[in-house]
Amino acid sequence: MTEIFQTQRLIIREWIPEADAAQAFEIYGDSEVVRFLSGIPEESVENVRVRLQRVTERYTQLNNGSGLWAIVEKQTGEIVGTVLLKQLPNNEGKPTQDYEVGWHLKKAVWGKGYATEAGRGAIEYGFNLLKLPVIYAVVKLENHGSIRVTQRLGMIPMGRTHKYYGIELELFKLDTDQFFLSCQI
Repeated sequence: MTEIFQTQRLIIREWIPEADAAQAFEIYGDSEVVRFLSGIPEESVENVRVRLQRVTERYTQLNNGSGLWAIVEKQTGEIVGTVLLKQLPNNEGKPTQDYEVGWHLKKAVWGKGYATEAGRGAIEYGFNLLKLPVIYAVVKLENHGSIRVTQRLGMIPMGRTHKYYGIELELFKLDTDQFFLSCQI
């Protein structure tokens, strides 16, 4: 297990497909969680295991510090979600130079501040370790919970865009100056 970073309540680490698939299925098999992602829940633990295997292999090959990582609650050791820091894809699925932060949390932990905490940690990681000048978030228009998280993270709304993923999304932006200024307040 490779730990990426920690926050006050969370450990952010690489997924371990064999060991984590059942807990990941609690996230990606839930239609309420995936309605703002693909919209289609995973059908089995095995499908999730295969998906986790593909994801971990892809980011290991990229070797650029980006990834989709497990969010583990320190107190219980339970996986409560995913946090990501990765290159945004254009409408054809090819990576752009723009990086996004994002989160997927299982329904049982919604409202506990884990998305904000993990998102803030991923942003700090991106600015401090990867030396990214700007980090974006893209959110489906009706995903009010994630829009509130971007606000708590101090991200600036940039309006709607069709630039990524081939769909209309709300775009949010945070640069290093804005982030470090907000940390001092």
